[in-house]
Amino acid sequence: MKTDVKKLKYITEPIFDDIRLFEKEFRNALRSEVRMINMIGKYILRHKGKHIRPILTILSSRLCGQPTLNSYRAAAMIELLHVATLIHDDVVDDANQRRGFPSINRMWKNKVAVLMGDFIFSKTLINMIGLKDFSALELIASTAEKLAAGEILQIEKSLTKSMNEKSYYDMIYQKTASLISTSCELGAITSSGKDKDREAMVTYGTKLGMAFQVKDDLFDILGNEKDTGKDMGADVKKNLVTLPLIHAYDQASKIETRKLNKILSSKKKTRFDLDHLKEIVDRVGGFNYARGKIIEFNEQALEAISPYPNSPYKQSMIDLIAFNMQRTG
Repeated sequence: MKTDVKKLKYITEPIFDDIRLFEKEFRNALRSEVRMINMIGKYILRHKGKHIRPILTILSSRLCGQPTLNSYRAAAMIELLHVATLIHDDVVDDANQRRGFPSINRMWKNKVAVLMGDFIFSKTLINMIGLKDFSALELIASTAEKLAAGEILQIEKSLTKSMNEKSYYDMIYQKTASLISTSCELGAITSSGKDKDREAMVTYGTKLGMAFQVKDDLFDILGNEKDTGKDMGADVKKNLVTLPLIHAYDQASKIETRKLNKILSSKKKTRFDLDHLKEIVDRVGGFNYARGKIIEFNEQALEAISPYPNSPYKQSMIDLIAFNMQRTG
């Protein structure tokens, strides 16, 4: 994970000063008169993530024109919305860690974690009003709806055991790619405001977001907690079927399918169970299929920004695609 941070620092060098302006907006947005909120806010800032989404907002604004104060406010708002959803996700998933550190629900229990997520979401709404741009407001409101709908869709498909490749792509678009797409589109809205820029940024962000989620789903099965900072095998333990497993079911023999069903239906999955599942998925090509889809999405993202003239900002957006392929967490 430390290697990832170093790579990202190099990629974002052209927008170093812009990131400082975003961070100031983000810090200010987390402040409150309530001592506990400030304490948790400091914990969030101390164990911050990679800030991929606000970085994309700033890079997109630079690629399409010149960033404005609204670009930095939009970047802060996107990160607030992302953090709020992560806090709620950790409660729903009963996760013990986030980014290699104890999750907020583990540190302050579920009640405080839910309320903190609600507080941060309310700060997103306040920031939205501050933009005074109806198209941006409409976009963010629609994205917040998609984030929740995507998570519920995943649970529904898990309960009904009806996840297929088409519904999987629909689900990951809503729960992950929609926010990354919105991050990029807000960069265009707050700089040039041109429809052609918005369309290009939507395509780039959507395809990059799809690739990000498929990569995360590979990590869930193949990664380790030290690198990813997350509880490993969490999706499998909750019987959530992701792309490597979907393809494995399509390709597996009857005997292998029975084995997969037995592992997934087990209430307490052991390390041996997870290793056995990995072995089957690997043997029938599930992991390679998912890697191939990541490459496909990457190529589509590259195509979206190909008409733009070469610049340090375009190169950073190209490098972010490669970063996703190479990241370890």
